[in-house]
Amino acid sequence: MASTLPTKKITVIGDGGWGTTLAILLHKKGYEVTLWGADAAYTDYLNEKRENVKYLKGTSIPSEMGITSDISRKIMDVQLVVVATPTPYLRSVLMKFKDFFVQKTPIVSVTKGIENDTLLRPSEIITAVLGNQPVSLLLGPSHAEEVARGLPTTIVASSRDLSLARTVQEVFTTGRFRVYTNPDMTGVELGAAMKNVIAIAAGICDGLKFGDNSKAALITRGLAEICRLGVVMGAQKSTFSGLTGLGDLITTCISPYGRNRWVGEQIGKGRKLQDVLQSMEQIAEGVWTTKSVVALSDKLNVEMPITREIYNVLFANKDPLEAVSNLMMRTPRSEVEELV
Repeated sequence: MASTLPTKKITVIGDGGWGTTLAILLHKKGYEVTLWGADAAYTDYLNEKRENVKYLKGTSIPSEMGITSDISRKIMDVQLVVVATPTPYLRSVLMKFKDFFVQKTPIVSVTKGIENDTLLRPSEIITAVLGNQPVSLLLGPSHAEEVARGLPTTIVASSRDLSLARTVQEVFTTGRFRVYTNPDMTGVELGAAMKNVIAIAAGICDGLKFGDNSKAALITRGLAEICRLGVVMGAQKSTFSGLTGLGDLITTCISPYGRNRWVGEQIGKGRKLQDVLQSMEQIAEGVWTTKSVVALSDKLNVEMPITREIYNVLFANKDPLEAVSNLMMRTPRSEVEELV
């Protein structure tokens, strides 16, 4: 059923699996949706085949839904823009659209990451490039493959403007896609980004054939690290117990769909990072987020031992088994003390 809101035209920037899934969801709710992709040859292919075989195989794209690689004022003449571009490409893609954005058009960011050079979150990159546009986040445990199949999913809309968060909530909510609101943009965005780093660690555990005990410990202590950094950066501690903290962390660390977990698993099996990345169609955001989180940890003097060991495995050629051994041999301390 279509929303009763005045929002009718929506452009989704980014034709990956998640962008495509959300575009289809919105189209089915009755919105006039245009899906934009950077590669003209691939958008032509999508228009012809009506299936995103690279990123969302097996899901049909409705014939009435627009798909384009054009950048013009026409596709920005909408009531809502959804940004689904991976963090490493976000700034350059937004720069292409900068002159065509209509002032005060709300933007919904579904991107998870932290920019390496600036250490900015996606919402901050959007503001840096486009100025004072109204921005909301839509983040949480939400694999595109499951949402596309209509499996029940719960997610969070976050904005400093509560009325915008509620608008986004109403626009996206369906009988199988439930949206909560949370005003803590910092916590929501940091949790969604940093869980990808811990997911790489979870994958390494899988590749090394460690068991459930190991993964439970990793998820729990990984959440403690995320919380420590987040609170120092101004987030609310309670946010990390929610969907974009614990919820997203669990999903990403255990799911066979998780790209970041898969990268870690391959490394745990002995493959090199460059080889793994070259074999992938999609971006594993956690690889690049690891660099940013280590930089933030150093800058803010926050202890993050798991993240630092993952950095050493990814970028300093450290043996994964040695990294795990280093974590296990750290000086024992109080669990409660670290979580305060």
